[in-house]
Amino acid sequence: MPKVVAINAAAQRDLIAAQATSDEALLQRIAEGGRTAMHTLYSRHHVRVYRFVLRMVRDTTTAEDLTSQVFLDVWRTASQFQGRSQVSTWLLSIARFKALTALRQRRHEDIDQEEMLEIADEGETPEACLDRSTTSAILRACVAKLSPAHREIINIVYYHEKSVEEAGLIIGIPQSTVKTRMFYARKQLADLLKVAGVESLAA
Repeated sequence: MPKVVAINAAAQRDLIAAQATSDEALLQRIAEGGRTAMHTLYSRHHVRVYRFVLRMVRDTTTAEDLTSQVFLDVWRTASQFQGRSQVSTWLLSIARFKALTALRQRRHEDIDQEEMLEIADEGETPEACLDRSTTSAILRACVAKLSPAHREIINIVYYHEKSVEEAGLIIGIPQSTVKTRMFYARKQLADLLKVAGVESLAA
């Protein structure tokens, strides 16, 4: 029994140490076969990756499968990360490639936006959650009316808070093109939100 307790305590220390480690250091440990590091990286980023993929494929089951594939790729290819971008940017690049591949295989995008999951933040009152959900539904519906290129820019820059440079790396386009797409995407989205009666978001 003392040996089991000691092993559990050691595992807990490893987990705490991993949680305080940078993403880059975690990838290095993953490349060396570190399962605790893999668990920590997954815990940090799987919701973000899932939301990102879900906004592209609009199907919860597909999004879950692709998210699992992204992290399986990370486990297999962690040693290939070269540090040219943030780890989160690298993860979204992998996720985007997989989502686009899935969309090409599926050959249709006309799936109701209501199938998207809304992952609510903890600690909200029911009233605040309802109000936010209603506003989010209007925003999602307006974003869905954008062209695929403009919808993608809004997704990456605003939902995932990536910089112009990072968005360019994820999509594989010049920063000037990112800025142009952002300008027209914001303009079109503002017009759609005004028509929908959400002036505060259109501002």
